Amino acid sequence: NANELAKVVKYWRDTYLPKWSEREEYLKKLDHYQTEIQGLKIHFIHAKPSQVKGQKPKKVLPLLLMHGWPGTVREFYDFIPLLTTPSDKSDYVFEVIAPSLPGYGWSQGSSKTGFGVAQVAVVMRNLMLRVGFDKFLVQGGDWGSIIGSNVASLFPENVLGYHSNMCGNNSPMGQLKMVLASFFPSWFVDSEYADFYKGLGHLFSTIMEEMGYAHIQASKPDTIGNALIDNPTGLASYILEKFSTWTNTAFRSLPDGGLTKRFTYDQLLDNVMIYYVTNSITTSMRLYSESMVASQFALAVDSVPIKAKAGCTRFAHEITHFSDSVLANKFPNLVHSTHHRDGGHFPAFELPQQLYDDFVSFVQKANFS
Repeated sequence: NANELAKVVKYWRDTYLPKWSEREEYLKKLDHYQTEIQGLKIHFIHAKPSQVKGQKPKKVLPLLLMHGWPGTVREFYDFIPLLTTPSDKSDYVFEVIAPSLPGYGWSQGSSKTGFGVAQVAVVMRNLMLRVGFDKFLVQGGDWGSIIGSNVASLFPENVLGYHSNMCGNNSPMGQLKMVLASFFPSWFVDSEYADFYKGLGHLFSTIMEEMGYAHIQASKPDTIGNALIDNPTGLASYILEKFSTWTNTAFRSLPDGGLTKRFTYDQLLDNVMIYYVTNSITTSMRLYSESMVASQFALAVDSVPIKAKAGCTRFAHEITHFSDSVLANKFPNLVHSTHHRDGGHFPAFELPQQLYDDFVSFVQKANFS
């Protein structure tokens, strides 16, 4: 909405930018590092766990935590401290590695074609080895979910467990079951959560209404990227629209897009600024194009079952959901499956405590001792 965008821009110019040094200090409160993996400079946050003096130490588990588009590591600033702080809810505490994906934020984009999700998965696994972890957990949503799935499929010897708030199954069997589920939902969906699974009709209308960006980015990423590189207002409009509709599609009917129902302008503009000051919008969108170029290989990886223990959680307003029965051949060791009546596509940003509770519930069930 043009009126809401004008408010965002005014706040950005008159309130946010004058306190930019404060925002920089906030972003620096977690420890940032950069290393080189396979010729690419890769940025990551490394957050080490704490222990409570006088109490029995918690077992430490390494965690690879990955964001998606149009997110950044900024999504995790309230989530990471929950993971690294001992809690009565968990026997574990986590040492978190949260990278900026290649081409996002402070991580260098590839100059070679065909660098899709499977290739990024190799880089992410090698990052964990570089930091010193040959066995680790994976958590992610959006691209982080898909890349994490590839890490787990390609490197079962390294992945202890996989947890995602956007589990999917893009194998041929998974796609077939999705079609069948739309015609015979009672065969595939628990009636208690039937409203989460709206069938192919809903999926088709969602694709027509919400997925145009993906078509553009998969086919013409440099064209749209060039339009946004030196256009901060356009960049904010393009990114913030996703934080409206993907948080809850009903928000698109609200004059302000519901942006401040879940987020503050400071949170949202931190995320936009990372794209702007690192000049990474085009390189981030190329992941869509390069994953399509490498689609034949990606499809082969999608057909490889994940041997690790897996946990899948669904937040009500996510764009689409896969039922356990549809996920079954991809996740034969699914030990944790949940549904939440609130939340959308960015739960680490929107509902960090709820995502944390779900994640540690999965870890407790999986029992990685």
